[in-house]
Amino acid sequence: MKKVILSLAVVLFSSFIALPLRFTKDDETKAQLINRLKDSKSDLLKAVAGLTDAQLEFRPAPDRWSIIDCVEHLTIIEKVMTDAEKKLVGEMPNPQKKKDLKYTDEQLVKMVEDRSQKQKTPPFGMPKHNYASPADAINAFVAQRDQLIDYVANTKDMLRAHITNDPNLGYVDAYQLLLFNAAHTMRHIKQIDEVKADPGFPK
Repeated sequence: MKKVILSLAVVLFSSFIALPLRFTKDDETKAQLINRLKDSKSDLLKAVAGLTDAQLEFRPAPDRWSIIDCVEHLTIIEKVMTDAEKKLVGEMPNPQKKKDLKYTDEQLVKMVEDRSQKQKTPPFGMPKHNYASPADAINAFVAQRDQLIDYVANTKDMLRAHITNDPNLGYVDAYQLLLFNAAHTMRHIKQIDEVKADPGFPK
């Protein structure tokens, strides 16, 4: 009887030891990406929470964006980046190009979030004002971001093994194309805060 109990104890103990070995580096980086996507979505929703339509649509100047312009722009660019990532992972992996990557993940995030470096939005990324209301534009962003989070959580795609030379970012992997979306959201939250701080912002 003692031998049986001892054997069971060994099996149970071994199973607990094995668990960390199944948690790979890919699992860790995927969790980090999901957290960044979730946190930036949450921060954006906090930034627009309780604002009236007049506040969401206020432009500090004719050539500057409103808060809801920023939200719509984020939705447009996120779809473009996600489509590019999914096309990339459908191609042959090319991990040999890792040496060509232009940024580490943190360098990419820092670069994208830095609003001291102004970037001109390409024509396809301009807000189109296609939504019936600001609430609809916000809901569209949330729905798209939730789909992206679900994809990252469940994909078997080897995000680090597919590398492309993006015309704006240089050499990046498929993971970094998705990481861009979180950093891009944080960049425009800063712009939203600038709009809210404008003296003419509706009270």
